[in-house]
Amino acid sequence: MVMLAPSILSADFANLLKDIKEVETAGADMLHIDVMDGHFVPNISIGLPVVKSIKKVTKLPLDVHLMILNPERYIDDFISAGANYITVHAEACFHLHRLIESIRALGAKPSVALNPATSLNDIEYIIDYIDMVLIMTVNPGFGGQNFIKEMVYKINRLKKMILKRNLDVKIQVDGGINLDNVEEVVKAGADIIVAGSAIFRADSIENTVFEFKEKISRIKGA
Repeated sequence: MVMLAPSILSADFANLLKDIKEVETAGADMLHIDVMDGHFVPNISIGLPVVKSIKKVTKLPLDVHLMILNPERYIDDFISAGANYITVHAEACFHLHRLIESIRALGAKPSVALNPATSLNDIEYIIDYIDMVLIMTVNPGFGGQNFIKEMVYKINRLKKMILKRNLDVKIQVDGGINLDNVEEVVKAGADIIVAGSAIFRADSIENTVFEFKEKISRIKGA
């Protein structure tokens, strides 16, 4: 089953509870939470207090994407705050295997993100140790960017790698995904779809989640 993870980066922060409840009611499978430090990416977003607050008001799993330098300093705090998945960037980690093991030992599911220009070779030797790979289909840092079409091939290559090794590793895809291109992404091998602007800036959040879920469910094998 392909899952949908609305990204709250594009939500209305003055009405965050309302937006979260709308996607939860409509059938979202998890919440994607982008944490940015203004150094690894050129933007600053939410931190620990917001993650703690969100955990109190939703039953959805929290998928925390750390777009930060030195993520090893903060994983304990984010897991304590309620993160179910912790995604770190391969580009930001000197000791990636050690960090993955730490995330699992602390009780969360480890995931590794790859920027568009980063090769799949960077996770070849650690993919057996993680639960999820996040393929960025935009350059990270800002919501509302256009999908980079060349990443479809990268998703497909990653899917083949996972199947060849007979691994239980999910492929998450994030960046510029909307109702026009989600079918292509799922057919390429995506297991978890992250969508932000396409959901939270739509005329109806609930109807858009329904549309995503219906479109995904019609795709063979999804």
